[in-house]
Amino acid sequence: MKRTVLITGGAGFIGSNFVPFFAALHPEYEVVNLDLLTYAGNAAHLRECDVLPNYSFVQGDIADVPFVDALFRDRDIRGVIHFAAESHVDNSISGPAAFVRTNLTGTFALLDAARRHWMEAPNRWKPGYEGCRFHHISTDEVYGSLGETGLFTEETPYAPNSPYSASKAGSDLLVRSYFHTYGMDVTTSNCSNNYGPKQHREKLIPTVIRHALAERPIPIYGDGLNVRDWLYVLDHCKAVDAVYHRGRAGETYNVGGNAEMTNLAIAGTICSLLDALRPRACGRPHAELLAFVEDRPGHDRRYAIDASKLQAELGWQPEESFASGMAKTVEWYLGPGREGLGV
Repeated sequence: MKRTVLITGGAGFIGSNFVPFFAALHPEYEVVNLDLLTYAGNAAHLRECDVLPNYSFVQGDIADVPFVDALFRDRDIRGVIHFAAESHVDNSISGPAAFVRTNLTGTFALLDAARRHWMEAPNRWKPGYEGCRFHHISTDEVYGSLGETGLFTEETPYAPNSPYSASKAGSDLLVRSYFHTYGMDVTTSNCSNNYGPKQHREKLIPTVIRHALAERPIPIYGDGLNVRDWLYVLDHCKAVDAVYHRGRAGETYNVGGNAEMTNLAIAGTICSLLDALRPRACGRPHAELLAFVEDRPGHDRRYAIDASKLQAELGWQPEESFASGMAKTVEWYLGPGREGLGV
């Protein structure tokens, strides 16, 4: 009988890139995708899964404890890869309650369902469930903000500065506690900013593309010099697969793209690509649409990831450069039928 792996949040940006990759790569698994299909989830992202015989979709709420318990029981879940999260920082400032419910309560509901389904008591597995693992996907934002130099490592103290990052930090600590208290086989990965196909329209890169194509001002927070380490989404998917299968139990792995860029440079790169691929009717550069707007509260200045632990232990390396990944990203958003898929 095939082992069933539950992937949460598989209709979101990273999840909808991961699910078809993972299900196709591992025909030995039954892959169950659990997603509530809120505004950030899009079932159209998953059309390529229709041909995969080992894939199924379940709509539901990770914070609904009876529902999650029934799902573990009825589908005999033997592994979890947990992407589901509220993730937009601006939304966490205006409505933090949803972030606490999904990111904290939802993670707890999944962890505890897994504990009860897989384990008889702390450090004692039910027969046949010894190989079950819970992998939790988190963010570099839990570490706070860096100065002009330095990198986040797995040992960097947590210092979250937004309700979003605070809720993710809390969920990371819950996962850690289930390893140390119950002996559950858990792993965590903290990733830098992802980009690529299927990203929700509210995020920076789709926003720049959408506004540029509509000939509208392209909003840039503050002075545009906030720095992020950018990671192509499929490279992230490959890292998650590596950690889930080969990472050490109880360990955290940072995942970064080795591509530090300011928000202003990101927008400029996109504008240059659009100048070549979709020139404006007026013939002028898209970059003249850039418009600086009021910065958001608590906006971290710089994030940058040291992924050397992941590289040394599991042999992972990002395959896309920033230039190649961004070219693929912009070309995807310019493809036919993308109106409902992010832009």
